[in-house]
Amino acid sequence: QVHLVESGGGLVQPGGSLVLSCAASTSAFRSYNMGWLRQAPGKEREFVSAISYDGENTYYADSVKGRFTISRDDAKSTVYMQMSKLKPEDTAVYYCAADSDSDYVIQGRADYWGQGTQVTVSS
Repeated sequence: QVHLVESGGGLVQPGGSLVLSCAASTSAFRSYNMGWLRQAPGKEREFVSAISYDGENTYYADSVKGRFTISRDDAKSTVYMQMSKLKPEDTAVYYCAADSDSDYVIQGRADYWGQGTQVTVSS
């Protein structure tokens, strides 16, 4: 069982930046592919970014490429997502996900999920 806890959400103006963190309670963190998905009001949950278990591969939705960066710190069992040039359409609840299969993370079928953190982009 893996427990994921997100933090770092909040209210930010358009063009601003935020860093989301997701801490995992597992000694096997290095075995997991990690990712971020989001869900805006009235919309389905969508993939945002993912990073492979070894950090060698990263994946991004077209809507965030060049603006968001995912990274991981295995010593801290934590995955991060640096978000910059934020837009109102980035407003959503952001969920951290973990799975031994990176495809499952990207497809929103991960075994483990955090409780979500709200990001609101508004002036």
